[in-house]
Amino acid sequence: MAKVKTSFFCQNCGSSFSKWQGQCSACKEWNTIAEEVIQKAEKVNWKVSETSSKRVSKSLKINEISTASEARLNTKNNELNRVLGGGLVPGSLTLLGGEPGIGKSTLMLQIALQLPYKTLYVSGEESAQQIKMRAERIHPNSENCYILTETKTQNIFTQIAELSPDIVVIDSIQTLHTDYIESSPGSISQIRETTTELIKFAKETNTPVILIGHITKDGNIAGPKILEHMVDTVLQFEGDRNHVYRILRSQKNRFGSTNELGIYEMQGNGLREVSNPSEILISKNDEDLSGTAISATLEGMRPLMIEIQALVSTAVYGTPQRSATGYNAKRLNMILAVLEKRAGFKLGAKDVFLNITGGINVDDPAIDLAVVAAVLSSNIDISIDKSMCFAAEVGLAGEVRPVTKVDQRISEAEKLGFKSIVISKYCKIPKKNYTINIIKVAKVHDVVKHLFS
Repeated sequence: MAKVKTSFFCQNCGSSFSKWQGQCSACKEWNTIAEEVIQKAEKVNWKVSETSSKRVSKSLKINEISTASEARLNTKNNELNRVLGGGLVPGSLTLLGGEPGIGKSTLMLQIALQLPYKTLYVSGEESAQQIKMRAERIHPNSENCYILTETKTQNIFTQIAELSPDIVVIDSIQTLHTDYIESSPGSISQIRETTTELIKFAKETNTPVILIGHITKDGNIAGPKILEHMVDTVLQFEGDRNHVYRILRSQKNRFGSTNELGIYEMQGNGLREVSNPSEILISKNDEDLSGTAISATLEGMRPLMIEIQALVSTAVYGTPQRSATGYNAKRLNMILAVLEKRAGFKLGAKDVFLNITGGINVDDPAIDLAVVAAVLSSNIDISIDKSMCFAAEVGLAGEVRPVTKVDQRISEAEKLGFKSIVISKYCKIPKKNYTINIIKVAKVHDVVKHLFS
């Protein structure tokens, strides 16, 4: 028997050390280094066929490589297709992370039940009976979905060889273990080794694999950071368990954009796709309320209309508070300084609270003008016309700067029934016959005069 080999790994970042130490020199965390057994037996390839295992890769000219057969697989879920860039790429490895109870397993089971391809759903957390109970609520009549409750990768590959599925879903990667590593499931060594085996399987058989991953208390995917580098796509499932809406974001995508997002609504029979996000991002009220403004923003290629809420009040204590939800707090402080310096509004002694409805985070500078309008509206307690929206960036000199793809923002506002949109004077608009009234401004002063004169 080979000599038992051990090494020390940081459970936070995955760095390895030859001996134990109190603090990890890589991530500076204390008491996170643990000893793991890394003794490996002689590895047997996951494939059963001996002839295929003797195949040797050869170098090819890039213009000789054919991509005709690499068509994406349609997941029958428009929001997931949008985030992935058009569907699942054959041979790709996708990692889905999110908080406990947010709906990761529900989303993947729903996808597996609706796919027209032969799908193997491997669960290491639930029994087959528990999965069946959830499947009856989502999509009870599925002939292409196979359930396997297993955590050992060698047994999983045996079932894959018998079934030959088109897509494999693993729930979750932290529950898997392999015989070649003697540490416990969920450890750094096990996660790295089992992921390596799945990558080799996916690339050599051209089968897409979807992994569900747990996250730490800091919101990062549990396990070594190298896990996110190994996979092709990293998706983050976000949302508040106290609300029904969920947001699917792409943090890494080798085959598409990382700016796209998908929006779902959690219901009793699964997750409903929200094709018009503005229905959840704009409040449904008939009263004229001060401190609210609508902005036209873009997430990837998708235009969204979001509502900005602001509350300005006299500071009770000596130091005024600045709080922003879903918006960069430092950028809010910058805009308040511009309003005080360039527009003459005395906001230095007032509390300012800002909120973006719908529970999403927006970093598009095009919402700056809507933030300005909402803050000024709350400050002087005058409401803004609900049929008006904004799309422009505000500079430090108080100038209103143009933003990209303004034609898409105007078209979205027009489609949703807005009567006017405020943009920068320097925007280049294609010659179209818009029915919406386009208001062009050059400075913050012009916005104040137009709204509150």
